Amino acid sequence: MKLGRRTALKAGVGAGAAAMVGAPSIAGAQAPMKLDLATVWPDGNFHTKNAKRFAEEVAKATNGQVVITVHSGGSLGYKGPEQLNAVRDGLVPMADILNIQQVGDAPLLGIEGVPFLVGNPEELKVLQKYARPEFDKIATKFNQTILYTVPWPTQYLHTKTKSDTLDGLKGLKIRVPDRQAGDMVNSLGMAAVQIPWGETVPALASGAVVGVTTSSVSGVDGKFWEFLKYFYKTNHVWSSQIVTINNDTWKKISPANQKIIKDLAAKLEPEFWKVSVEADAASSKRLTEGGMEMIIVPEPMLKEMRAKTVGLEKAFVDRAGPAAAEIIAKYKKDLGRS
Repeated sequence: MKLGRRTALKAGVGAGAAAMVGAPSIAGAQAPMKLDLATVWPDGNFHTKNAKRFAEEVAKATNGQVVITVHSGGSLGYKGPEQLNAVRDGLVPMADILNIQQVGDAPLLGIEGVPFLVGNPEELKVLQKYARPEFDKIATKFNQTILYTVPWPTQYLHTKTKSDTLDGLKGLKIRVPDRQAGDMVNSLGMAAVQIPWGETVPALASGAVVGVTTSSVSGVDGKFWEFLKYFYKTNHVWSSQIVTINNDTWKKISPANQKIIKDLAAKLEPEFWKVSVEADAASSKRLTEGGMEMIIVPEPMLKEMRAKTVGLEKAFVDRAGPAAAEIIAKYKKDLGRS
């Protein structure tokens, strides 16, 4: 009988298997494990490069006892919103998951996407200080362990249209990655179209959308200069990639190697955050070299954006529950906000 790709993965057959291979374990060691890590981002994306660096360091530090293979560009067949459940079910042992795309299953993972809640990476660190324990609980519920998180950099609105008022952007069909970003775009008078990253460039090419809310890094990934002319530095939401491992797989790793992997993740995470900041500067430069113009949003326009989206924080808390309210309250208190 011929097994389908997902059936084979779950059964522990083929490249995606998290099964033990090689010689019997010896004292202080374990039989080699080969683990696949799924990501939708292409090889040139800094998140994919981070994941490959992590895989290399793990292989080196465990003396080849744990070998991670990063599969980029969605090549294992899982779209972004499917990855949390794919890891939970053991269809793939590891994945680099975009937190805001999992809100259908775990609403609290969208907390970084509350419009204009976070203004810069330092504020995001404060938010994550309070959110991470809850994220860990969610991961456990979905049968996985978080190894590290890395944010996307500043967000932009990429469009064909130049305007210094919201009225000038009214009605534009804008691709968004998740419901919360869609609510924000709709609140601003544009028309949100929620589609996965893999379908974004075809949607631009066909004219199904005429703009995209995303980072400059993704703008470079999609060669937006072939379709769009401007990118507005709105910095409206934040989001993070979360690298996780299936807990059934994790338990098969020796305690010594678990510690090595955890320690490596903790060591590399700050370096990966730095890469995120650097990637924004480099990608913004590449967009302008491609022919796009960066627009610094005029203060009156930015003020109107914030005013029109202020109710979305309460809407998020209503969906995500008391834990969300507590995290946001602690975060604002830490920053000295009312």
